[in-house]
Amino acid sequence: MSGKPASPLRRALVIFGGAALLLAVATDGLAVIGRHVGVPLLGSIEVVQAAVLIVSSAALVVATLDRRHAVVHLLVNRLSDRPKARIERLGNLLAAVLFLAFLVGSGWIALDMRGGHEESELLRIPYAPLRLIELAALLAITIICLVHAIRGARK
Repeated sequence: MSGKPASPLRRALVIFGGAALLLAVATDGLAVIGRHVGVPLLGSIEVVQAAVLIVSSAALVVATLDRRHAVVHLLVNRLSDRPKARIERLGNLLAAVLFLAFLVGSGWIALDMRGGHEESELLRIPYAPLRLIELAALLAITIICLVHAIRGARK
C-alpha cells in the first residue's frame, strides 16, 4: 500500500481476515498440544478449514484492491508506457473474466445445494454462510478487476 490511508473497507477486511487467521492458528495449535498430551481436539480441522476460507477470501479482496497480485514483468517492462497500460488493462479484464467464471460456477453449486442442509460432520458447521462469503469475495474481486480494467494504471 502507498502512503495514503487505508479505506474503512480494507481495514475491516484485514481485521476480519486477521481474526479468522488467529482462530485457525489457535485452533490448530491447541489441537497439536491436545494430541501430544492425549486429549485430541475433535473437529479442529473443520474449524481451521472454515477459518481459512474466510482468511483467503479477505486476503484476495485486499490484494485485488491494492493491486498486489503476483505479476511477472519480464516482457511488459520492456514496452513503452502506452502498450504497457493496454496490457495491464487486458490483464485486469482477463482476471475479471476468470473470477466471474469462478463466481458463476460457485453460484451454480450454491444454488444446486440450497436446501440441502450441508454441514461439517463433527461440529455441524453450516456450509451455506461459508458459500455466501466465498460468493461475496468473488463478486467483489470481479468488480474490482473490472474497475481496474476501465480506469487503467494506478495513479
